[in-house]
Amino acid sequence: MGLDVGSKRIGVAGCDRTGLIATGLTTIERTSHEKDVEVIRQLVNERQVQLLVVGLPYSMNGSVGFQAKQVQKFANRLAKILNLPVEYVDERLTSFQAEQLLIAEKRSPSRNKELIDRKAASLILQQWLDARRTKYKSPS
Repeated sequence: MGLDVGSKRIGVAGCDRTGLIATGLTTIERTSHEKDVEVIRQLVNERQVQLLVVGLPYSMNGSVGFQAKQVQKFANRLAKILNLPVEYVDERLTSFQAEQLLIAEKRSPSRNKELIDRKAASLILQQWLDARRTKYKSPS
């Protein structure tokens, strides 16, 4: 399951059983840590999730800034509570890409924040799926 963790919302994405295509599932409006975890726990159980893929917002120079540390703290706590492994993906440009996809669909990014978060989560998960497929591709 892919997560785009923000201070106001968490975009959530999943993939099919083959691990080929990531799709945006939902956007969680953040209320409290306990409620956020409970909503994610329900999704994890429903979808039989085996791994959390979390977008890490590195600074443009590649360093781990304040926001990235907040995301890591949340994701590590979540992984421990859910007893799931967590992997991080560089998500520096995923929100921008998601906004560009909306613009291409003739939708207003400012009116579709939840959709942007969902699309960003699917881009994060797709990036991880593609990298994993490339990594484990057998040499021909």
